[in-house]
Amino acid sequence: MRSLYVSVVLLQLIGTCSCQFPRPCANSEGLRTKECCPVWDGDGSACGALSGRGFCTEVEVSEEPHGPQYPHSGIDDRERWPLAFFNRTCRCAGNYGGFNCGECRFGYWGSNCAEYRESVRRNILTMSLAEQQKFISYLNLAKNTISRDYMISTATRAEMGENGENPMFSDINTYDLFVWMHYYVSRDAFLGGPGNVWTDIDFAHESAAFLPWHRVFLLHWENEIRKLTGDFNFTIPYWDWRDAQSCEVCTDALMGGRSPLNPNLISPASVFSSWKVICTQPEEYNSREALCNGTGEGPLLRNPGNHDPNRTPRLPTTADVDFTVGLPQYETGPMDRFTNMSFRNVIEGFASPTSGMAVPGQSTMHNALHVFMNGSMSSVQGSANDPIFLLHHAFIDSIFERWLRTHQPPRTNYPRANAPIGHNDGHYMVPFLPLYRNGDYFLTDKVLGFEYAYLLDPGQRFVQEFLTPYLQQAQEIWLWLLGAGILGALIAAVVAALLIVGRRKWRRNQRRKRALSYEERQPLLHSSSEEGSSSYQTTM
Repeated sequence: MRSLYVSVVLLQLIGTCSCQFPRPCANSEGLRTKECCPVWDGDGSACGALSGRGFCTEVEVSEEPHGPQYPHSGIDDRERWPLAFFNRTCRCAGNYGGFNCGECRFGYWGSNCAEYRESVRRNILTMSLAEQQKFISYLNLAKNTISRDYMISTATRAEMGENGENPMFSDINTYDLFVWMHYYVSRDAFLGGPGNVWTDIDFAHESAAFLPWHRVFLLHWENEIRKLTGDFNFTIPYWDWRDAQSCEVCTDALMGGRSPLNPNLISPASVFSSWKVICTQPEEYNSREALCNGTGEGPLLRNPGNHDPNRTPRLPTTADVDFTVGLPQYETGPMDRFTNMSFRNVIEGFASPTSGMAVPGQSTMHNALHVFMNGSMSSVQGSANDPIFLLHHAFIDSIFERWLRTHQPPRTNYPRANAPIGHNDGHYMVPFLPLYRNGDYFLTDKVLGFEYAYLLDPGQRFVQEFLTPYLQQAQEIWLWLLGAGILGALIAAVVAALLIVGRRKWRRNQRRKRALSYEERQPLLHSSSEEGSSSYQTTM
């Protein structure tokens, strides 16, 4: 309890952030002044300062050294994030959040952000049909709706001019905004000249920030869907793929089945067959020394199971997950993909889930699912194009949560220095704005206002995974059930009435028959008596 309290206090010392780039800052003025402190409409002041929601302040970046994996300096916009673009941003107070402090931080609700509420992420396979369909419709809505609040950068900061006279930002739909963010954080560094890049750089993978970064990524995605749809009870579902032998969510009712015409495409019966991918051609971008600009690049590809079995022999098992959760050290050694006995390196998939040792050339755990999908999801920079990415990373995040609860690590277990660039405790996450520090999110989901259904205690789990879907299904079909009940009652009443009428008719007929029978017998007896007396007369 004390560690939870400390975590809450630490969160209240930082402002929550939103995705790159806030629309009010994506212009010449923002670039020239290097300030991103948008006005909150609620009181007309920057960062809602007049209402005490936040204030505009200087950005202070960590000066701790990073590891040797990236030997360059001053050539990439993501170094010392976000100083290449902005050196003043909003810092939100208390439970306020958003790029202008006009929203609430994760887990808090209400006009004053004073209400804490815990949302539950559920297994997509146990959700009702209507809930599954709603999730699919939300994905498609996000894919077809331009983001109201954010834009993407289509050029490096240097290309925009020293004073920002040539701002190069572009609209993008809400779904692809997150695809672009995942591309941007993992792209190669341009060293100058076509094709001259540094590939051993990634601000969200292959080191300590892998899990905190993706946790924040999912929380923001969830928040944007809530704002887009007005459904503030929405949560990202997860796919529990332990011991799976196939892609259980690859059906037309869920994430799209295999096309009968081309095994690499999505079935035409699925809405995802019409989706266009972005940011899937890193070699082309590198050859032009250009950023992905969000232009569609072809259909979503997926061919699950037809991957290289030498690289990924099987999907992860329950035993693999249990072994991984049991590893006590978050990071060890060089804190990269060659690290041994590191929980982070095993769960990410660069080390064996049976020995804990690094296995170059193989993909396990998290990486195994990406390789298994054998399509758009199998390339790091473009992997978020496939909506299965969300289900997969939600489950990865739940395993991170299991590890945190099992070991209850102090923040000092997260590396403060010498991790690969962008992964130290004090480094801000690329490309979020305002700002999040990696180490601030090395903490349980309870502080952030969400939970996983399968991690609840048995009683709560029964309610979430079994009773709730049943009640929701009943609620969805209650009108049909009511109508069926009324119709059944009417039919029963008609049948009963017919039986009663039939019974009465039968009784009347029986009475009539008895009466006729009696009338016929009386004359015959009388006649027989008379005849008999004359006939049976004898003479003396």
